[in-house]
Amino acid sequence: MIKLSERIQEADWKTEKHVPVIDGPDEVKTNEFFEVKVVVGKEIAHPNTTEHHIRWITLFFHPKGEKFSVQVGHYEFTGHGESAQGPNMGPVYTFPGVAASLKINKPGTLYALALCNIHGLWQSAKEIKVV
Repeated sequence: MIKLSERIQEADWKTEKHVPVIDGPDEVKTNEFFEVKVVVGKEIAHPNTTEHHIRWITLFFHPKGEKFSVQVGHYEFTGHGESAQGPNMGPVYTFPGVAASLKINKPGTLYALALCNIHGLWQSAKEIKVV
């Protein structure tokens, strides 16, 4: 049986529109709030149509030396131009980007996971130091 983890794709976000890009500091102060932004399609725009869109982004933090990751947030995008008049005729289109504020008390790694309704799961990671 193939594990789900084997279905998660990675690539360089500068050349692949599906990769969630994590923007945030490389170093933070212990227990001080900081902001992290995650966006899909930073360099190459991802389509946001009824037929092809990002459904959600989930952000995790894995403290260094710990066994388990902690979910920071899960963000769903549900406006893709759907309407009773047909595909891409609706009044709302959401952008696959989020901002989260968090504080940590030890170094670790942020992980972003995103789901494209056509091309599956994509991930990226960013290490954060604590001073």
